[in-house]
Amino acid sequence: MKFQWAGLLLGASIGGVNGMAEYMHEAMRGERVSGYGKSDNPSFVPEFKDESPPYQGHRIPRQDWTLTCSSSARGFPCKNAIDGKSGTAWRSDPSDKGHTFIVDLGAWYQVGAVVVLPPTDTDAEGLITQHKIWVSEDHETWTGPVAYGMWPNTNRQRMSAFEPSSTRYLRITTDADKENPWVGIAEMNIYGTLYTIPRDPALGVWGPTLDFPIVPVSGAQEGSGMLALWSSWADDQFHSTPGGKTVMTRWNPLTGEVSKRTVSNTHHDMFCPGISYDGTGMMVVTGGNDASETSLYDSVNDEWVRATEMKLSRGYHASTTLSDGRVFVIGGSWAGASNVDKDAEVYDPATRNWTMLPDAKVSKMLTEDMEGPWRADNHGWLFGWKNLSIFQAGPSKNMNWYSAHANGTTEPAGRRMDDEDSMSGNAIMFDAVKGKILTLGGSPDYDKSWSTNAAHIITIGEPNQPPKVQPAGRGTMHYERVFHTTVVLPDGKVAIFGGQQFGIAFNEENVQFVPEIYDPETDTFTKMQQNNVVRVYHTVSILLPDARVLNAGGGLCGNCTANHYDGQIFTPPYLLTASGQPRPRPEIISDLQDYALVGSTLRFRTSGPISTASLIRLGTATHTVNTDQRRIPLDVTATSFFRNTWKTTLPKDSGILIPGYWMLFVMDRDGVPSIAKIMMIGLDSRKTIQPVEEPLGQLDEQKYVGSFMRIELLKRKWF
Repeated sequence: MKFQWAGLLLGASIGGVNGMAEYMHEAMRGERVSGYGKSDNPSFVPEFKDESPPYQGHRIPRQDWTLTCSSSARGFPCKNAIDGKSGTAWRSDPSDKGHTFIVDLGAWYQVGAVVVLPPTDTDAEGLITQHKIWVSEDHETWTGPVAYGMWPNTNRQRMSAFEPSSTRYLRITTDADKENPWVGIAEMNIYGTLYTIPRDPALGVWGPTLDFPIVPVSGAQEGSGMLALWSSWADDQFHSTPGGKTVMTRWNPLTGEVSKRTVSNTHHDMFCPGISYDGTGMMVVTGGNDASETSLYDSVNDEWVRATEMKLSRGYHASTTLSDGRVFVIGGSWAGASNVDKDAEVYDPATRNWTMLPDAKVSKMLTEDMEGPWRADNHGWLFGWKNLSIFQAGPSKNMNWYSAHANGTTEPAGRRMDDEDSMSGNAIMFDAVKGKILTLGGSPDYDKSWSTNAAHIITIGEPNQPPKVQPAGRGTMHYERVFHTTVVLPDGKVAIFGGQQFGIAFNEENVQFVPEIYDPETDTFTKMQQNNVVRVYHTVSILLPDARVLNAGGGLCGNCTANHYDGQIFTPPYLLTASGQPRPRPEIISDLQDYALVGSTLRFRTSGPISTASLIRLGTATHTVNTDQRRIPLDVTATSFFRNTWKTTLPKDSGILIPGYWMLFVMDRDGVPSIAKIMMIGLDSRKTIQPVEEPLGQLDEQKYVGSFMRIELLKRKWF
């Protein structure tokens, strides 16, 4: 195979590496290096005014392209999609079978993005929204989809960016839409890189890309198995809000479908909120742009409900669920008055009301941010713990114990050794049974500040007792990071993504592309597979029930070049063979109850032998904060009844096993995790079960009455 931009092997013959780079740049500008044929010199080229451009991407010249379309309406031929004019377009014939558009690039390139301009004169007609993108070197074997999802339902330019790979053929498919039976493309451009990224499955795999119709800056793994993500009042900006609404998207991992809607019934712009699953499994979203509002999301029924306003207006605060299932919030001077101490308050799901805790003082957790109070109490590292206690691990250099008893209390807990204020760093409880918390990176000030690579292990025990603090690894990650994201994996390791060295909001310089995984067993950080998409300010990472990780978003700044309407799936090494193929997984094959009590015993059957299991609480993430996720390692014991049947006893303390939704994973002796079973962990044994039979593949509904309110759970067969 002959590459249009051959690798560095050609460097010696054309002037070394620098000469090769010049050659590639010339080719990427669309100038025919050979001197033959007409160059691609369009009157229209993509402009990335409101979206981050393909990283290090160069537009591939189109003069050698060959197009194949599944159909073409009369007067709108396929070739119009690359004629360089935004006023002409290819249009398909109407069809109820979907549409296909294939490009032969005429040579091989390291392709990493496709940019599509829809017809400019048809308003909402002819838009490609739901789509899949495939790539091939030979037109016989197709890889992908490398990207799929939903592009915005407006006639703005849309893009799919994915990991660069050797490609000659690119295929876009779109499903039929009864309301929009034909599709069109005014201009298509494809982008490539001048470099290749070495792939090693032992370091994990990136892809596919999920395209979203919004810039996702907040998100949650749902109890239903789906994923909810949202932006603000608009798809791509948070500022100038009129208030009262939020644009959200949902992704169904089973079908791949991505949907979009505007939530207005709670009268809440949910940008920069606190997010926590309460003890009944209801997601509690607080403050943000509409700083006093509270919205509740029942994910199994896909319903938003308005709750009572908080006592204080808050934004950029943090919240955490308590051992009794209530939700504790503190801080948040980004919104509302910053001259008022944003002391703690507690939400009670039984009454859906808030109560102030006047003696749980925010003043003890302030950083020394150069911008003052409105930044100093942001994004607290909070952990609900035993007997209504809360441990605040950062980002301030001073740690604290809080209590939600009566009027609340505040007790100092010392410092993270010599660590300074670490705003927009991460903290994650990777072993709740042992009280182990990993803290990572951050910077002394919220904006315009150098990050650190500091890493510490904090071990907490009884409330108000001094924690033990020690370095993680040799005390540092491989890279300095701020605005990064972190996820705990089923095996207890911790995955770290993105961030930048010098923290500037909506800036995409000094970016870290190489993730790391911390292994507490060996106390080491290991570099993982590099990716090619920037993930810095306003990104989220969430562990999925299939033990992969979604890393998404960035930007939300309107007409700026930092907006990312997408996410990428990262597959950790534990799911891959040496050649990159999926490893066989253990399975939980018996019916497992959807509801269990703190301290109870779980019994289940698996497809084969297992060595261990773990529970991980469903994650909710925004602005580097994910206080919901925590991991419970479980010891499993074989029973004598049947082969591969097991039992495990859950922790008895609800400060360790916080009530709410959890994912149960089992691991085989090689450390390969199963697909999780999502279940509800509750405090009260009083419940009624009313099964509703549905056809296989549909939803089974079971209704439980718990200690706080009626809980509705849905068990999805796709697990």
